[in-house]
Amino acid sequence: MTITDVAKAAGVSRQTVSNTLNSPEVVREETRKHVLEVIERLGYRANQAARQMRTGRSRLIAIGIEPDGDGISGSWADRFLHSLSETAAQEGYRILLYTAADDHAEIATYEDLLGAYKPDAFVLTGTHHDDLRASWLLERGLPFVAFGRPWSDLPDARHPWVDVDGAAGTEAATRHLLAAGHRRIGFIGWPPGSGVGDDRRAGWARALGGQDLSGLQRSVEDGITAGESAARDLLAADPGVTALVCASDSLALGALQAREPGRPVAVIGFDDTPAARAVGLTSVHQPLGEAAAACVDLLARALESPDAEPPSAHVLLPPSLTIRQSA
Repeated sequence: MTITDVAKAAGVSRQTVSNTLNSPEVVREETRKHVLEVIERLGYRANQAARQMRTGRSRLIAIGIEPDGDGISGSWADRFLHSLSETAAQEGYRILLYTAADDHAEIATYEDLLGAYKPDAFVLTGTHHDDLRASWLLERGLPFVAFGRPWSDLPDARHPWVDVDGAAGTEAATRHLLAAGHRRIGFIGWPPGSGVGDDRRAGWARALGGQDLSGLQRSVEDGITAGESAARDLLAADPGVTALVCASDSLALGALQAREPGRPVAVIGFDDTPAARAVGLTSVHQPLGEAAAACVDLLARALESPDAEPPSAHVLLPPSLTIRQSA
């Protein structure tokens, strides 16, 4: 089956079929739908190697896989990748996965991928202060979008990003606890300097307003064991604490284990992971499908119309609170 066969069956020119596949924006909607129906009926599959030689485009979007960690809080990445793959496929792109230990290793991987596979664009995850990856891509004019804000000021406003408002999530969680009658609400998060962690801490602090928060928070590395230790320390130090907001479900699951008989403590996590659902943990839910779709949309706009400015290169999505029995 060739593109000529498709053109004959559809009653259009080879160029119209080619435009439908490669530049659909220049084809009338009615014609495009008709050609796509014929393509589906005939089972035509484009020769990707030939297409890449002709257009200079690989139709590949590269994204790194983050370390699994404890297998709980990192599970959001699986949902995001699944949604990203689905949405990209609808736009005619495929996802190219890689791993890297740090910024320098990831930049070296970019160079390898550009030499071997020539991906059209990159998606960054795990953004942080002074992110070398974004600066490297910007300097070379390579299309990319970050799932996560840059957290540090960059001299170039072209840095596109999609993120979920973590501060809004923890603020909603804290206000839910306040409405339930809690007044001493602690926070267990990550060490200061983490853009994501600091953002989530800020929402909790905002909801509590003018309270003295110095003794109400603990900072630890992510993990169930660390969360349990931090919660035990905080609850022992302040007998008045009746609820805890945590920066991740891993920390929250640890906090659940720290509760003592006769002292009920409400706990809320973040990420709404399968583990949270399994144990009935109230958690902040991230709209990962919507985030993935926004990432693909920004990249598609940049790739199809490189000289046009998208309506907004910065997308901040609101989270929601999934309320379960533990809170």
